[in-house]
Amino acid sequence: MKLNRILLVEDNPNDIELILGSLKGFNLANAIDVVNDGVEALEYLRSGGKYKNSKNSLPAVILLDIKMPRMDGIEVLKEIRNDPALKLIPVVMLTSSREDQDLIKSYTLGVNAYVVKPVEFNQFTEVIKTLGFFWAILNEPPR
Repeated sequence: MKLNRILLVEDNPNDIELILGSLKGFNLANAIDVVNDGVEALEYLRSGGKYKNSKNSLPAVILLDIKMPRMDGIEVLKEIRNDPALKLIPVVMLTSSREDQDLIKSYTLGVNAYVVKPVEFNQFTEVIKTLGFFWAILNEPPR
């Protein structure tokens, strides 16, 4: 059985390191691809730009930050949900934003979950492990 990839869309190098370390520490076998902004995320998902010759399958889940350069997570989510080839991919907002407008807008656009990144290290790693386990292993996406 081939395990689907996880796509992490995050611009903060410290958060990337923590997230990757938490998922690897959990011994999650899924490959994790990282892109640093919304434009790059859409290129990855649509096999465009530097991903033009990529043979990657669509990810099992997208972990998406909101506050990013070039194109924010809300805009990326809107593009994903309006694209018939991408709209069924589970998307989890993994963000530091506690703003009601971001939460409401995310759910209105069809996000599957909205998770605020905990500040405390141990809580952060537990949240990431739980997300990875649920979305990469337990969740059954449509085929």
